[in-house]
This record gives sequence, structure tokens and C-alpha cells, in this order.
Amino acid sequence: MTKDVIKQLISEYQTFVTNIEFVRRDVDFLDGQNYVMVGLRHAGKSYLMYQRIAELLGQGYRKEQILYFNFEDDRIDSLMLSDLELIKTCYEEMYDMRPVFFLDEIQIVEGWERFARRLADQKYQVYITGSNAKMLSAEIATTLGGRYMIQEVYPYSFREYLKTNGIDLSEENAIYSMRKQIVRMADEYMYKGGLPEIAKMASPRQWLSSLFNKIFFGDLVTRHSIRNDYALKVLIRKMAESVKQPISYNRMSSIVSSTGKKLSTDAVIDYVGYMKESWLTLPYENICGKLQDKEMNKKYYFIDNGILNLFLIDPATSLLENMVAVTLRRMYGEDCYFFNSPKTEVDFYVPDESLAIQVSYSIADEETRKREVGGLAAISKVLSVKNLMIVTKDEEDEIEYDNKVISVIPLWKWLVGVRMSC
Repeated sequence: MTKDVIKQLISEYQTFVTNIEFVRRDVDFLDGQNYVMVGLRHAGKSYLMYQRIAELLGQGYRKEQILYFNFEDDRIDSLMLSDLELIKTCYEEMYDMRPVFFLDEIQIVEGWERFARRLADQKYQVYITGSNAKMLSAEIATTLGGRYMIQEVYPYSFREYLKTNGIDLSEENAIYSMRKQIVRMADEYMYKGGLPEIAKMASPRQWLSSLFNKIFFGDLVTRHSIRNDYALKVLIRKMAESVKQPISYNRMSSIVSSTGKKLSTDAVIDYVGYMKESWLTLPYENICGKLQDKEMNKKYYFIDNGILNLFLIDPATSLLENMVAVTLRRMYGEDCYFFNSPKTEVDFYVPDESLAIQVSYSIADEETRKREVGGLAAISKVLSVKNLMIVTKDEEDEIEYDNKVISVIPLWKWLVGVRMSC
């Protein structure tokens, strides 16, 4: 790529990124820190970058100090590591000032992490995005040497989804004055998911299907040279159908092999790891399991409900639990678990919050109510649990049982955080 082309792109990008409209996300950056933003394709990493650019401009930075470069621009030929230094050189020939680097989807360039480390060593401010979770691997973390903070980017939270649809919950009494709209949008959010580009789409299924194919063929099959792509697709479908239940590698191998395409347990372990790396799935461990069980018998949720919904026929209960799983992971990171013992099953346990949650579409049925309440009562006797909750689709109640108080709360109210303190 020639210098003239690079300089033209630098100038175009400066105009573009300083004029783009975006919905402000609930992410705060620390001044003076370098960041690597990682997450699923189209989860909003680039727009978070635009948000940070707007913040810096608001602090007094000039447009010319912004060195943004989009490595997925179709006008850019395949780049090598040496081209990254050429981009820096071109900027220095254009401006007599120190830039702030915004390098979008840089994982495309082989060896990018060495350039990123050198920029940090030279005390530049640097912001990087990438879709490949291998950017967090031990090797790259060692190369970056602690010079960057990792910012995981999830699809929209429900509050962000509401905001992009014109409902700002920070406004006084918004939750109560717009309750009907919020309840309706919670239902949309549960089925459509929270990827920013579909927030205003009436029927996003085709777009989501296209995105899944990009993830499947680009981030999984091509990147990892998978030859048995049929078996991989069957595996993903089975994991979607089993989203509420723990499932072992051996079980997954057996199910896929029964379709006529043999898939070894070792291959299943690899494929499941690739799904996590691509941000397609979120594994949960059993807090009371032995080490082998924690590793071999996990629950697998999908990072976005809209993608999960592509694989389900009767999706409501699975989507409800998946929504809770993603929300908890966004709030508490990997310090979230499920509890499964011979006598007790509880959907979620968060040690730091002393919180146990059951998820049930409805507890109107007496047997269902007894099962969910009984599980929470049982876990409180073996673990430190002060806050007990049942998240439902629409029902709200407060249950006193065995000297415990259990909050029953509808999904919409839990998502907006009316009672998240419990």
C-alpha cells in the first residue's frame, strides 16, 4: 500500500470518526490507559471506539490528533507488520503532533501485538479492537506485558437497548411512566438479542443468520482449518438445544457421531474452545463440582439471544435463562456459576454477591413453584447465600420459606435494575 493511499485514508477517517452518531454505552475509560477491546463480531467495539474519540475531543484534543485506522476497509490490501510502522510514518509526515492511535480490527495483521507493545513502550495512547478472543491468549498477554487493559464488549444491555429506542431510564419516573413500552421491549430484547445493529430492526432473523454464517465460516471453520464443518454445525445446534442443562464432552461426541459424522471427544473439546474464543458461547462451571466435573460437564450459553434463537423451535424458556446468564456474566465476569448436586439444582450462583437465582418462565404451577423454592432453600444451607431470587417472564411476588425471603421478579424489572441490589 502506497503512502498516498495511507495518507488519504488517515484524513478520511479523521472526518468520519469525529462526525459519527452513536449511542453512549455504559463503559468508562481511564485516562492515560491503553485498551484492547474484544468481543463478538458486531457487538459494538468500533462504536465504543468512536465514543472514546468523542470523549477525547470533549477534553480538548484536536481532530488531527486522532489516528484511526480500520483494517477491514475493503480498499486496503492485505497488510504485513511493516505496514503498521508505515501508517505511523505517514501520519508523522502529515502532522507535527503526537497522535492517539485507534486501530480497528487489527488482528487481521499477523504480528500486530509486537507493534502494539512498541507503541505502549513509546508512551503513546493506544486503543485496539479485535473479534478474535485469542487476543487474550497467554502468549499475546505476555507479549503485551501488562501494558494494555482488556475491555470485553458485550451486546447491548437492556438499558442500552432501550436508550437506542428512545427510552432513557435516567429520566425521572421513566420506569413508571413508560412501563408498558419497557415491558414490550423486554420481550423484543429477549427474542431479538442485543446486537446494536438490530436494535431497531423489526425482523432481524436474516441479518442474524448472515452474521452467524460469518462467525461459523470465518471465525471457526477457516481460522481453525476445520474440515468437518457439518459435525461442527450439528454440535452448535445441540449446544443451543441444551442451553439450560450441563452437557459433557463425551455426550456431545456421542450425539454428533450418531448423525453419521464421527467426531471424537478430543475434537469436541477443540471445537468448544474455538466457540468460546470467537465469543459465540459462554461456559458456566458447577460451583460444587470436583475439578474434573467442572472442566468436563459445563453449561454453555450463547452470548446473544438473537443468535441462539436461530436454532430453537420452542425458544421461550431457553431464551429467558440465556438472557439471565449473559447479564450476570456482563456484570460479574467469570465469577458466576451454577449449582448442581445430587439433591439440589440452582441455575445461578454469584459468590461475591451472596446471590442465588432460579429462572422459571412461570411458577404458577404448584410443582414448579415447589421445585424452584426448594432448590433455593437447599443451597442456602450449604453455601453462603443471603439473597435468593426467582426470575420469571412476567410474575412478581415475595415468598417466605424456611425462614428465608425469596424475591420473585419479572425479567423486565430485573433487567432495568429496579431490584438488582438484592
